[in-house]
Amino acid sequence: MIYTKNPAQIQKMRDAGKLLHQVLEHLKTMIKPGMTTLEIDREAERMIRAAGATPSFKGFEGFPFTICASVDEEVVHGFPSDKPLREGQLLSVDCGLILHGWQADSAFSAPVGKASDEVMKLMKVTEECFWLGAKQARAGNRLGDIGWAVQQHAEANGYGVIRDLTGHGIGREMHEDPSVPNYGKPGRGVRLVAGMTIAIEPMISMGDWRVYVADNEWSILTRDHSVCSHYEHTIAITDGDPEILTLPGTVLSEDA
Repeated sequence: MIYTKNPAQIQKMRDAGKLLHQVLEHLKTMIKPGMTTLEIDREAERMIRAAGATPSFKGFEGFPFTICASVDEEVVHGFPSDKPLREGQLLSVDCGLILHGWQADSAFSAPVGKASDEVMKLMKVTEECFWLGAKQARAGNRLGDIGWAVQQHAEANGYGVIRDLTGHGIGREMHEDPSVPNYGKPGRGVRLVAGMTIAIEPMISMGDWRVYVADNEWSILTRDHSVCSHYEHTIAITDGDPEILTLPGTVLSEDA
C-alpha cells in the first residue's frame, strides 16, 4: 500500500532529512587515503545518536552497521571495515536515520583522494541521472517517467543501469511502496500524487548491470567487477515542484 503524507508529516521528514544531510556532509570530509570505513561508520552513529535520532540501517533485518560503505565494484550494502581506503578508489556511502518516528535516506559517491577521469565521469553522470529522474517526480507523472529519465542518460553515456535494485517509498518505514526502478518506459507504472514520499537512487556501473551477492549475504557487487556509483535523496511529491527533503531548501522547477 502507498501511504501519502500530510504537510505536518512531511515537515517531520524534512527535519529528518536536514539532520541526515548534516551527517553526510561531515562524513564527506573524512574520506581520504588511510581512513577506514569503520571509522566513518562510528562517526555517523555518534552524530545521529547525539542529535536524538536513531540509525535506521543498524539492526535492520540484521544489518550490523550505521552506514553502507561500498567500494569500487560494490554496488550497495557494503560492510564498513578496518581496511584503509586507497588513493583512487570510489566510495559510496548510504545512510538513513529516524527522527521523531520519521525516516530519511540518502547516499553519495566520492573519490578517495585523486581518482581517474573515468571514475569522476561515472560519478558525475550518476548524479545527473538522479536530477533528471527527480525532475519527473511530479503529481500526474508515472514511475516509468522517472526510470526512463535515469536509464536513457546512463545508457547514452555507455553505462549500465543496475536493475535488481530500486529506489522505494519512504515514511515511517524505511522501505514502503512503491518500488522506484532506475529504468522504464514513459507513461507506465504507478501514477504519482501529491503527498507521496520516495527515495530515488540511481546505481550506475561502468560496465554491465548484472550483480551478485557476496558471501556476507549483504554486499552486492557487479558481476563483471566494474566500478559502480550510487546517489540518492528522499523526495516529497507536491502539488507543484518536487522537494528534496535530504537537501534542505532544494525545490526542482520544471525549467531548472
